[in-house]
Amino acid sequence: MIGKANIFLIGPMGSGKTAVGRQLARLLDVPFHDSDAEIERRSGVDIPFIFEQQGEDGFRQREIEAIEALTRLEPIVMATGGGAVLRPENRQLLSERGTVVFLATSLGQQLHRVGSGKGRPLLHTADLPARLSQLRAQRDPIYRQLADYVVSTDHRRVARVAEQILHDVCGRTVSPAPPDER
Repeated sequence: MIGKANIFLIGPMGSGKTAVGRQLARLLDVPFHDSDAEIERRSGVDIPFIFEQQGEDGFRQREIEAIEALTRLEPIVMATGGGAVLRPENRQLLSERGTVVFLATSLGQQLHRVGSGKGRPLLHTADLPARLSQLRAQRDPIYRQLADYVVSTDHRRVARVAEQILHDVCGRTVSPAPPDER
């Protein structure tokens, strides 16, 4: 990889951070980590339960701890939760310890991907489009400021997005499959 050994994916819910991260890690042959999955692993409960018991502040504190630990690993690809960028501590860790890629997506694509929002505590609302727009207005400027690269995921396959990151960030391309594998 060019520069930093880690790649950290940021962006809103439904932008494809986990799927793209897994594919990118495969291409780079490095471990993949998801900060939300790490929070669940460490706490032994799911994120909706943490929100229910400790609120968003309790969750965000756990998120800082998980990101601090994961960003120490090298080399990795890591997907963050959509709100990870809200805390200055996380922004500093991400920018200092890796290359930050913002996976941008339109509101329409995001609505399609998150479905009803079930299992996403910040989306328990009667007006999902309004809530996603509100989160976008708050977070999008932070994503853009923090990002070393911005990659659109709208109407694109996971493999193509991962390949673009591989090319743009790492200066590498995917080798074509041998003729018998095409």
